Amino acid sequence: MRYHVIGDEFAVLGFALAGVTGTPVVSAEEAERAFDRVLDDPETGILVITERVADLIRPRVDELIFSDRFPLVLEIPDRTGPLEDKPGIRELVRKAIGIQI
Repeated sequence: MRYHVIGDEFAVLGFALAGVTGTPVVSAEEAERAFDRVLDDPETGILVITERVADLIRPRVDELIFSDRFPLVLEIPDRTGPLEDKPGIRELVRKAIGIQI
């Protein structure tokens, strides 16, 4: 099982330093193509995608997140920080299991 990153060039470069392959994108069209390539690769088990890139193709990302298919999708902030309307991990845990961390 492999990881793959889709995001801006800085996110892809950062993960490349740890040995993770990635695809830098700047447009919705590039994000669509990169997303399709990841879905077509049966070896990719975890897709790391930056929040801003995920928002470019939100319907497709959400469809995969809420399905029982692989790869697992992990959205991360890019170098500019998290999106304002995105809840943090603490808020997600509190909503999911009712525990304040």
